[in-house]
Amino acid sequence: MRSEMFSDTTKDFSLMLGGPLYQFLVRVGLVRPPLDRVALRIIVITLFTWLPLLLLTALGGRLTSGVKIPFLYDVEAHCRLLVSLPLLIGAEVIIHRRMRAMILQFVERQIITPSALPKFEGVIGSALRLRNSPVIELGLLALVFIAASFWLKGVLSIQSDTWYAAVTAGTKVLAPAGYWYEYVSLPIAQFIWLRWYFRLFIWCRLLWQVSRLDLQLVPSHPDSRCGLAFLGGNAFALGPFLMAHSALLSGFIANRILYEGTRLPDYRIEIIAVALLLCLIALGPVCVFAPRLLRQRLHGLYTYGSLASEYVIGFEKKWMEGHRPSGEPLVGTADIQSLADLANSFAVVQNIRPFPFGKEAIIAVTVFIVLPILPLVLTMFSLQELVARLVQVLL
Repeated sequence: MRSEMFSDTTKDFSLMLGGPLYQFLVRVGLVRPPLDRVALRIIVITLFTWLPLLLLTALGGRLTSGVKIPFLYDVEAHCRLLVSLPLLIGAEVIIHRRMRAMILQFVERQIITPSALPKFEGVIGSALRLRNSPVIELGLLALVFIAASFWLKGVLSIQSDTWYAAVTAGTKVLAPAGYWYEYVSLPIAQFIWLRWYFRLFIWCRLLWQVSRLDLQLVPSHPDSRCGLAFLGGNAFALGPFLMAHSALLSGFIANRILYEGTRLPDYRIEIIAVALLLCLIALGPVCVFAPRLLRQRLHGLYTYGSLASEYVIGFEKKWMEGHRPSGEPLVGTADIQSLADLANSFAVVQNIRPFPFGKEAIIAVTVFIVLPILPLVLTMFSLQELVARLVQVLL
């Protein structure tokens, strides 16, 4: 196992471990290292942000009625706290396992040369130091409390009486549940979002630095990506993270459809913009290897082209121009098999793709984005009408 060449720190690489929040969760028992007890974390954090809202609105008469948007009918709030937030917490385990495996693959596949291994270890160490920085993580927490009221809350709020606030003379007056929502629930959710973006920035930075190293990329590798096709798993690993974004957008649109009389097509620009952003998040980081793959394809075409020319000229002279040794039979000769193998290798080089992911990754990203938005189609058609239309299309 070439992974034995790694230091212990690099073997245990993880985007999700480390930092003040992780250490706090370990101390209070919500994390058993490395990232066990994910179900407990999801339950405790979700209930801490959502359950007080349920109780306070029930006591305040805003649970199912009394205002334009009662708590139980606020789709946006439930999508944020009961769908997106649990998805983000659960996704940490997937990212922890999958991205660690991808880092190990660089050595297991001998992509990192022995001469480049010290620099590779340095890149990993730099990423871990950035991940563990208490200054940055505490800065993100401060950003949530300082800037959030002028940023997300203003953008996402509907200007009408809701379970968490009433609008009086153009001024928002918070209900008891509103104080918990704006000063506890939203800051927790927003901090986890920002922490995720910071960790993904570390991942992008790490991949970019690795792409600048002396890598041993093989043009004839059967994966048609010079051995880098494993990086396509980045899109699958980020599936829950992508769905969390899409669910948040779905809740935002659902509230506007239900309480402002808009229609789903009115948000096509927003849907397309978010979809493009999520595709960039899922597939963009590994595209830093595209220049290397293109160079390897060009280099492979030259080198394998020269080798193929030399071989086929010799083959033609030996078998077509009568220069073969007397008595050597054509049937069973290894020359023909070698010619076929060379042709296969050259075809692999010709088919090298510039990006280390395939159509499967693109399809997966599309599914992750579309799934949470699909229920909104029911706002345009009844379920019976939708089924009838699908039957007509299929039959």
